[in-house]
Amino acid sequence: METDMKKIALAAVAVLGLGLAACQDNAPDNNVSTENTIETEAAADTNSALNATDNLGAATDNALDAAGNSLSNAGNAVENTAEDVANGQDNVAGQ
Repeated sequence: METDMKKIALAAVAVLGLGLAACQDNAPDNNVSTENTIETEAAADTNSALNATDNLGAATDNALDAAGNSLSNAGNAVENTAEDVANGQDNVAGQ
């Protein structure tokens, strides 16, 4: 009978030991997971900022191109007006 009790006690200790081993602290794993999440979010934020900068650069280039085109168009208009005036004077002188 005493041997049976020892077997039961030994089995109980083994079960409790396994249960305790299953409850190990996994805080280091959680910390690594949190760190990876933070790094991923930081990379996403950095990429968003870089994309915004690229888009701002493209928008600035487009605005400068548009301003340049407007100036060119204004120059062409002045040139055409001057030619029209010269042609008008030639027409008046020829009559």
